[in-house]
Amino acid sequence: MEFYTAQEITDILIREGADINLRTVRYYTQLELVPPLELHGNKRVYTDNHLHYFRAALTLSKTGESLASIQETLSGLSIDEIKGIAEQFSFLNSERIVQQQLHMVNEDIYITINKHLSADVRQKVIDSVTNVLKGNNHES
Repeated sequence: MEFYTAQEITDILIREGADINLRTVRYYTQLELVPPLELHGNKRVYTDNHLHYFRAALTLSKTGESLASIQETLSGLSIDEIKGIAEQFSFLNSERIVQQQLHMVNEDIYITINKHLSADVRQKVIDSVTNVLKGNNHES
């Protein structure tokens, strides 16, 4: 397990595209959006799990969630669920969002496709996903 200072957490998140600073990392910690710091030797430190929580919190904040709502959501999730949300952080990077188009296949399925693909290819992808879903509905 890796151990980090608040500054190291900040630097990692910034390298990953987060719009965050040291003050915000400390504020999120104070608000308990992340678990309490762990004691390593005589210092309180962040761990990889804290990184997952920060990524998850930043992901949810990009969806418009309030900090109170984020805290409530994260507090009820397992670490695996936190990791699942955290993995989506890189997809919400503003540069990636600009390059993608979101398509609703049905009320449960959304897909993102790079807007630089031809319209024909994008439509084939959408049609393929739609056909797979239709096939699954007939098997039920």
